[in-house]
Amino acid sequence: MLKKILIIEDEEILADLLQKKLAISGYQVFLERDGEKGLVAMRELRPDLVLLDILMPKMNGLEVLAEIQKDDDLRKIPVIVISNSGQPVEIDEIKKLGAKDWLIKTDFNLQEIIQKVKKQIGD
Repeated sequence: MLKKILIIEDEEILADLLQKKLAISGYQVFLERDGEKGLVAMRELRPDLVLLDILMPKMNGLEVLAEIQKDDDLRKIPVIVISNSGQPVEIDEIKKLGAKDWLIKTDFNLQEIIQKVKKQIGD
């Protein structure tokens, strides 16, 4: 059975790239474009992993992480944050909110994402 990955990302080009790369790598991939819908999808899909953007409409990634921490079931799902900044203060904040790892948008390649995903949930 394919492992499920939920991408919560509002940048269309990046989201589509991630979706294609992860699907080609053998994962079942779902996509939401804002934090509110992403949280609903997490509850419905129970994905094996979430890739979460920080800056999004309706509910940002930090708010999504805070909501995840309030839910015993969702808290078990590993989250990798995709951020524009990568400032130490932001990385400290996302770690405190339970994120397992992070990527900086301007500074990663698709192979690095696959490596980080495999590190969290395997093939």
